[in-house]
Amino acid sequence: MAKFLTSLVMENATGMDDGKWRLTAPLIYDSDVAGKVIVVPTGFVTDLASVPRVPIAYMLAGGTSNEASVVHDYIYSSHIVDRATADAVLREASAVTGVPAWRRAIMWAAVRAFGGSHWDEKPIPA
Repeated sequence: MAKFLTSLVMENATGMDDGKWRLTAPLIYDSDVAGKVIVVPTGFVTDLASVPRVPIAYMLAGGTSNEASVVHDYIYSSHIVDRATADAVLREASAVTGVPAWRRAIMWAAVRAFGGSHWDEKPIPA
């Protein structure tokens, strides 16, 4: 059964209100979808869920599932699985943290439709 093995611990990465966060401890997630344990290392910088600040979009999908968003950002930057699996992990990890099914569906559809431009061409070493 998929589960987080550690809690999300982070700090403001820049000292500014720019939405960048740095992990101060590893975030470890055991994913059934990916078939592996994913370790997001201390020091990884994330912007959490990249939801446009358009009121309706943010109301529907913003500010939720921070743990899942960190794992998703890490996968997008490291390419430890393919992009479709990364997006499925976002949905799975969101379910683990209690995000309602309707919101998970919106988040998944958004990353499938618009996430391609964020799939890093040169992955960071995993």
